[in-house]
Amino acid sequence: MKNKKIEKLKIPKHVAIILDGNGRWAKKRYMPRTFGHSAGVENIRKITLAASELGIKALSVYAFSTENWSRPKSEVDYLMKLPGEFEKKFKDDFKDYDVKVIFSGRKTQLSKENIDILNRITENTKDRKGIILNICFDYGSHIEITEAVKHIATDVLDKKIKPEEIEPKHIEQYLYTKDLPKLDLLIRPSGEIRLSNFLLWQAAYAELYFCKTYWPAFSKKDLEKAIIEFNHRNRRFGGLKKQ
Repeated sequence: MKNKKIEKLKIPKHVAIILDGNGRWAKKRYMPRTFGHSAGVENIRKITLAASELGIKALSVYAFSTENWSRPKSEVDYLMKLPGEFEKKFKDDFKDYDVKVIFSGRKTQLSKENIDILNRITENTKDRKGIILNICFDYGSHIEITEAVKHIATDVLDKKIKPEEIEPKHIEQYLYTKDLPKLDLLIRPSGEIRLSNFLLWQAAYAELYFCKTYWPAFSKKDLEKAIIEFNHRNRRFGGLKKQ
């Protein structure tokens, strides 16, 4: 049921969430970190469906970063099993809610099995018209922007564009999020106050919201709080509001 207070507010079109605090959530329950990651995956489903009900058009979630490879091998090995777990658990729910799933990030470090899973999920959901769930997996903003620059350099060499003609819009055309609405709101649970190499270009004029709730415990109510706070912000995009 939609919060009556929320119904009167402007709903951000594109929301991003850094899925932080899985390990600490598990530790508080005297459970292994992998237990927290499993609960975190389950919460992607819950919050995606909540976001859909609220009218959010796109939800980007930071599931695995390019820096996460440096974690203990046992933890990384477990995290690499999550795409398969995700596909098995949620495909019917997402079909019922018409959720389109896409993935942002590198593919060069992933196993063929995981690449096949990501491609299969993308293919099976490509024609859906509901909320877009953008799962950022082996994602890093520095890598994303570097790849965009390489593509533009190739276009210059191929004489498709002159260096002096390059504008921000050309970079945006090569970002993973090129087909998504502009980012309105970026949320980080767990109490950390940093972006951790997530959607750095896209977040230039997004509103940032930080809370102390660990991701596995982050609820629809927490999402609504973030949206209420979003509506309290004075979004000027570098200019001034008319009086």
